[in-house]
Amino acid sequence: MNIVREDVDALNAILKVQISPEDYKDKVKSSLEKYRKTAKIPGFRPGHVPFGIIQKQYGKAVLAEELDKITNESVSKFLQENNIDILGNPIPKLENGSNGSFDDPADFEFVFEIGLTPTFELPDFSKMETEFVSVAVDDTFITNHINDLRRRYGKLSSSEVVGESDMVLGKFQTQNEDGTLAEGGIDHSTTISLEFIKNDAGKQQLIGKKVNDVLVLDLNLLSENEEDKAGYLGIKPEELATVSGDLKFTITDIKHMEPAELNEDFFSRLFPDNTVTSEEQMREHIASDLKKHFGKDAESVYRIKTIDSILDNLQLEFPVEFLRKWMVMTQNVKESEVDASLENNLKGLKWQLFQFKVMKENDINVGFEQTIDLAKAYVVDNYSRYGFPAPEDEELQKLAMDLLKDREKINYFHSQASEIAIGNYLKSTCKIVEKTMSYEDFLKYAQ
Repeated sequence: MNIVREDVDALNAILKVQISPEDYKDKVKSSLEKYRKTAKIPGFRPGHVPFGIIQKQYGKAVLAEELDKITNESVSKFLQENNIDILGNPIPKLENGSNGSFDDPADFEFVFEIGLTPTFELPDFSKMETEFVSVAVDDTFITNHINDLRRRYGKLSSSEVVGESDMVLGKFQTQNEDGTLAEGGIDHSTTISLEFIKNDAGKQQLIGKKVNDVLVLDLNLLSENEEDKAGYLGIKPEELATVSGDLKFTITDIKHMEPAELNEDFFSRLFPDNTVTSEEQMREHIASDLKKHFGKDAESVYRIKTIDSILDNLQLEFPVEFLRKWMVMTQNVKESEVDASLENNLKGLKWQLFQFKVMKENDINVGFEQTIDLAKAYVVDNYSRYGFPAPEDEELQKLAMDLLKDREKINYFHSQASEIAIGNYLKSTCKIVEKTMSYEDFLKYAQ
């Protein structure tokens, strides 16, 4: 048995697997003998069927099976022993995929196409300048956060006049000139929260108005978002253009939020463990929590932006035509969809090659410990989303291990752990320019 490699170019090659009778004869005969022992053929007792009949009935199928095994094993061994990194798997070359006769078996030759992994050099990370942006947790931000908490824990009461941060309940209606409801028009009850209206002119349409007042509101001043405007009217965004007639808004109720007072009751509701008993302690506690929370966000954004920037500037050539064939033949991708799928696959391949090379050249290792830590963090995060405390250590370990029974979950958490490890390496190696910005600007920057 012999394998010949023929390079087409730097990214494509041909493998010719040459198999002689000595490579398969004994294996085919052994397999046929096994068939002979169990075959049920009329006129013969099991195990006493003449070998010639077995060979005639099963010979070609068994030969094909053994040739397939020999080919796959030999190609895999050849690639491994010669340190040949390929993309996907070898695929039969359709024009001349095989030479040899199953009717008169002798020498066989199977021809495969392979796509070679591109070679590339990593940039000098020590000379790269990267930007690390964090949220400015200053006194103003902390005060605004406390005010949000006070409103969340405050009390709602009805009010006679609309104030700057009130909620206005009412009904939008398309009315005729006589004030009656237009047939097929808008008739939808809604709530307008003034604290979420960014445009002062939009707020002024409502401030000072009273229950039962009938207004003509400019929706564009209430929000620039098409979904918000459609939501006020109870329709779909694409239906906004069809709204016509005299659209009026009747105020049915006004709700005023009385913020919670900064007292012991408020502190104990926020911090049931009684670790906070004063405004000063609360500010310190909130500042610490916000810095920790936004610190994780800052690390994540730095990691994603830095890696994306490196990958965008990393020029890699891929065996595109080979990958197209491979996807159609092995990934059940339709010809009409292959280009769109290929684009996503190339992005993934680029990241995988970059990840492998960075970790290999810099001795970065990610083991099971990092993977299970991320699985635990995932469990804790899910509990906190629903307002539940984190499970005890033993239960947390069990839940994390249950997650990792799923191969997809293992791959996901391992990939995340690798990304974090690479991000930490880049942060420790690249030149860092630190910046702070407001939470709103940070959201825009992250997006």
